[in-house]
Amino acid sequence: MARVRAIFNALLPTARRAPQDPAQQPRVRRQHNLFEAAAVYVVGCVEDDQDRMDEAATWVSPEALSFGVNELACRAVIALARERDESPQTVARSLLGLPGA
Repeated sequence: MARVRAIFNALLPTARRAPQDPAQQPRVRRQHNLFEAAAVYVVGCVEDDQDRMDEAATWVSPEALSFGVNELACRAVIALARERDESPQTVARSLLGLPGA
């Protein structure tokens, strides 16, 4: 068992070091995924918060943000359709203020 530990310590010398002081570690910018960016962007639109929208738009490419917003819209319409026991088409037209199909 001691031999296995010695081999392990030799292969992973960083495992023996004390962890660095968190204050001295460089701050790593957190990565955001496209769905998180889309959610923040849409909430910014709803709350008329241009700063929030601008920030979310910097997290991912414009194409990814567009895809995420589209996916969020699809999921929202499906959820509302199930909740209202209506078709997604009826719900979507209703949300947009369009006459029934």
